[in-house]
Amino acid sequence: KERKSRRRGSTLLLLLKMGNEVSRQVQNLRDRRNRNGCNFPGYDYHVQDRKNWMSTLASERLHVNQIVWPGTHNSATEYVGDPIITRPCGRCQRLSIYQQLVIGVRVFDIRVQKDRLVCHDILNGYNVDVVINDVKTFLLETHTEIIILEISREFGQQDPSDFDRYLEAELGEFLIHQDDNVFNKTIAELLPKRIICIWKPRNSPELRQGGQLWSSCYLKGDWTNTDLPETKFESNMQHLSNQRPVTSQIKQGGEHSDSTDKYSKPVVWYTGVEQLNLQIQPFARLFIMECISRGYGDRLQIFSSDFIEEDFVDACIGLTNARIEGQL
Repeated sequence: KERKSRRRGSTLLLLLKMGNEVSRQVQNLRDRRNRNGCNFPGYDYHVQDRKNWMSTLASERLHVNQIVWPGTHNSATEYVGDPIITRPCGRCQRLSIYQQLVIGVRVFDIRVQKDRLVCHDILNGYNVDVVINDVKTFLLETHTEIIILEISREFGQQDPSDFDRYLEAELGEFLIHQDDNVFNKTIAELLPKRIICIWKPRNSPELRQGGQLWSSCYLKGDWTNTDLPETKFESNMQHLSNQRPVTSQIKQGGEHSDSTDKYSKPVVWYTGVEQLNLQIQPFARLFIMECISRGYGDRLQIFSSDFIEEDFVDACIGLTNARIEGQL
């Protein structure tokens, strides 16, 4: 009993220290925001129609590598696990894929297990068909919006059988084929194709070059395993500093093949527990401002969030518009 009591006391002390450190780091970020502001090129831009925001930015002028793509982490997790016991720890989004598309999200991180259920770690939800149907519904309702679907087998799971064929059969009419030159093209030049679909199996053979699906080397993210907001903020900034400018990441003719030269994904605010995410999310605009002030504004490409909100999307669209207008 005495040993158990000591262990409980030690655990409570660690939790208290963690809570104090989170509070300290949140206050540090608040102080930075109050001191430096969040005014970056395009910060005050507000699109009227988020559902069709790419068309509002003139698709004939908007190049793929100019876009700051608003994305979501663990995108299809609004119903994973048990609603009372496990969902609060495994859910990373409140909105369905369709609802996310309507508010302007254009990059999705979908995890699947062997039976094609979407999942987060050991928690699963609905069949991936729900995701595919949401995407197709949205594409039929719009005309110029391009989507990046990153679909991966969750760690510790087996690949779904013939999943590449499933994706090609379901999305074939919309798929933009794997081609390095895509990143130098305008949205108008890609149409009527609408989806860059990256399939990341763990055991299945590598996808062939030039096929309908894109291989894992075209999209990589840097994970910082911490729930400390300022630590995560600075770690993501460091990852970003190691990237190349967006206009040089994909060379004409695909002369570079190393994954660091492909389309990289700096991702921010990864927590997965809603309480902690709410501590971090208010500083997304601060992150963009500091990217620019530190000279990394031309490196931000995909900006992803847990529990996505419209203001986050607006910030990405505003910075994209500033790039088109030559303000960066």
